[in-house]
Amino acid sequence: MKELANTIHCKTCVYKNLLFGNLNAEDLYYINKSKREIEFKKGELISEEGAEIKSFLYLKKGLVKLFKKNPLFKDQIISIAKPRDFISLLSIFSQSTYKYSITALEDTVVCSVDLDALKTVISRNGEFAIEILNKMSKMYDDIIETRFEINRKHLRGRIAYILIYFSNHIYQSDDFDIPISRREIAELIEMTTENVIRILSEFRKDNIIKIDGKRIYLLEPERLENICKLG
Repeated sequence: MKELANTIHCKTCVYKNLLFGNLNAEDLYYINKSKREIEFKKGELISEEGAEIKSFLYLKKGLVKLFKKNPLFKDQIISIAKPRDFISLLSIFSQSTYKYSITALEDTVVCSVDLDALKTVISRNGEFAIEILNKMSKMYDDIIETRFEINRKHLRGRIAYILIYFSNHIYQSDDFDIPISRREIAELIEMTTENVIRILSEFRKDNIIKIDGKRIYLLEPERLENICKLG
């Protein structure tokens, strides 16, 4: 973890309109005064389940996973977050401590805004408060929809779904370095690691995908889409 010295002022940040676009100059200055940009290397823990929530976090660069320990102390991935996602909204107003952990899957830059400063601006700006609520609702909706789609599918459909998810929603490309291990894929889609490896091998033998180390090539994305739809 390293705090970046030369940070961009919120007023000129390309991400300002994601949430802070309607703030007046005074509120924007107040937010900017309390924010930090922090760099995390791949594999570094950004926040830990049970830790006190002190800041509002959004992702400027990289990729992270949100995960929780189940009763058997195994990781259950809740979501994968990409740049422009708000990675602390699930807990900051309902809990005093994180109910999940966040780890960098790639080299990552997070913008951290002091939580008390954010709450001060919310308390005096109703339009901004509604925008926060909208973002929270959207995040919950996306997670619920993803879990529903995964849980209603059989094994092949789940693997197809997650490959399409990375292709369309994360990388916007038919070839990409998959950012998580086979074990983590299994955690995300609630399968065994052995089944993940077996089905990826089946897709490769059927010439639906090509695998070169961590690089995945979707050779026939339409067939993959059909497998996903059929479940």
